Amino acid sequence: MFTGIVTDMGEVLELEQRGDLRARIGTAYDVARIDIGASIACEGVCLTVVALGSSPRNWFDVQISAETVSKTNLSGWTVGKRLNLERALKVGDELGGHIVSGHVDGVAEVVKIVPEGESLRVTFRAPEALAKFIAPKGSVALNGTSLTVNEVEGCNFGINFIPHTQAVTTWGTVKLGDRVNLEVDTMARYVARLREWG
Repeated sequence: MFTGIVTDMGEVLELEQRGDLRARIGTAYDVARIDIGASIACEGVCLTVVALGSSPRNWFDVQISAETVSKTNLSGWTVGKRLNLERALKVGDELGGHIVSGHVDGVAEVVKIVPEGESLRVTFRAPEALAKFIAPKGSVALNGTSLTVNEVEGCNFGINFIPHTQAVTTWGTVKLGDRVNLEVDTMARYVARLREWG
């Protein structure tokens, strides 16, 4: 489990197709404190660490199944791409964002970007099947970042990115047409399911 509070911006160092996709990710994390088999959210996708190293910089390897690649934006990863990273929660950690599983529900698209003072107002288009789970003032995780929804209109929803978020995540380089990993709020999913049983 995660909270959607990004704690490092990593970088894709290597990509290799070995049946599954294998990625080497550069990080500022102390790899001596990461176990093989640990979960790290990379752009909001919960991935398992399969190797670690520290030369010439700290890195960890993950294996990514074809299923995960097909359901996320990971097919667009290239060497040099910056990634939002978050280590898994430990008992007693602060819940600064919202509960995030790292199981991406679908891919949303950036359809509009408008500067508002020092902030950015970004409009996303969600897949139709997921739009019903997104509500004004509710939470979503986009590329692993816990965010509050400002407004919703059909499949489109808006997020305001303050300067701090732009500086400590990859949202400072967002572009029109970007495909982003979307995980809807688990609470919204359960509420919708309960209403079906009405």
